[in-house]
Amino acid sequence: MVESNYDILGIVEGSTKKETRNAFRRLALQFHSDRGGENEQFIKIKQAYEDLKIGKKYPDTYIEKIRNSRVFSGDTEAEVRRKNQILGQQLSKEMKTAEEWAAALNRSNLTATRLFGSKTLGEIELERKANGVLSIKGNFMAGNLTYDGSIIMQGSITSPSWTQEYRTNIHLTKGNFKFVNPLETKYKIENGARIIADNGDIIIGNVFGRKYRVEDPEGRVGIFKIQEYKTYISAPNGKIIAENAVNTVLLDANTIIILNVEDDVTLSAREILFYGGKFTHDSVIELKQGGSIRFFENFSIQGLSGDAIIKLENGKKIQLFDLKTKKIKDLADEFVPNKEIYEKNATMVGYGFTITYEMLDNLSKKSNKKQKSGWTSKFRKPKKYSGQSKSGTVKI
Repeated sequence: MVESNYDILGIVEGSTKKETRNAFRRLALQFHSDRGGENEQFIKIKQAYEDLKIGKKYPDTYIEKIRNSRVFSGDTEAEVRRKNQILGQQLSKEMKTAEEWAAALNRSNLTATRLFGSKTLGEIELERKANGVLSIKGNFMAGNLTYDGSIIMQGSITSPSWTQEYRTNIHLTKGNFKFVNPLETKYKIENGARIIADNGDIIIGNVFGRKYRVEDPEGRVGIFKIQEYKTYISAPNGKIIAENAVNTVLLDANTIIILNVEDDVTLSAREILFYGGKFTHDSVIELKQGGSIRFFENFSIQGLSGDAIIKLENGKKIQLFDLKTKKIKDLADEFVPNKEIYEKNATMVGYGFTITYEMLDNLSKKSNKKQKSGWTSKFRKPKKYSGQSKSGTVKI
């Protein structure tokens, strides 16, 4: 008898999502290599759980795993590139069909569910719900999808690194894009994929770009060039909520709420809320006119690199490290009228302090020191001054 994914997790067919998740967690704790378990068994359990999330009852056989390989191989680099180009083309055609199918349902306000792709390409399930939301289950790997409504995603999103022609582009003309429980499921966006929500929010998990060295095309020894696939997430009239952004990523929104930023990441927004302790390696905040930034953690030495900068819309640049050492009490009074609520050594980075665009644009302005008053002022030596009296004589 063939072992089903339900059997692997030790649950009965028809178990609820909660029961399935609890079974996976229990077995994952038991078999994870960090706890002395067997890695192969853990992988088997994890795959069974992922399969059941998209309604797949039985795991792939060995032959199916070979046949279902997402990326072709070959004897030469040219052969690999040719076959992968064909794969990207096939995936893009499938997503074009999916796009037309979803648009037709939207126009007619109908509900339906359909599988796209194949065992070879990888299957992905689309469902248009009664409220107009498009549900996507499975990993989105290549091609374009434009939808006039919200999208709920249960799976990761990647883009083919072997070609720009079939790059992943998901475009929402209205509505929100949302991963289902991104912190728990660890779904990710990677490899140069693009997601744009014209008039909505984007709620996602981890975001990765890709950057790697390639040999000189002319064959010169020891010479390389850097190939980049920048992942781009945009919600120009809404907010982006993400976990971590790593390695060649651009986030552009009205508001960005994020945990950590590492290695060549750009955050472009009017409002940025930063909850993590890492901002490193050529990363940039592009703050729009009238905007603000709030850091809720005070960066450690390892968490903040010296090349991290804030760039204002007028072109002015500020080293983020300078803000880490700039004390709030030393800012101009016009920007911080309530300095007494902050600790004496509190700096601009951390404490949830609101750093405004105007504050950064006038960072050189000094605090207005009030003149000391008290009994000693009565005994100060009067200052000399010169001026003319009404009679025209000079008084000294």
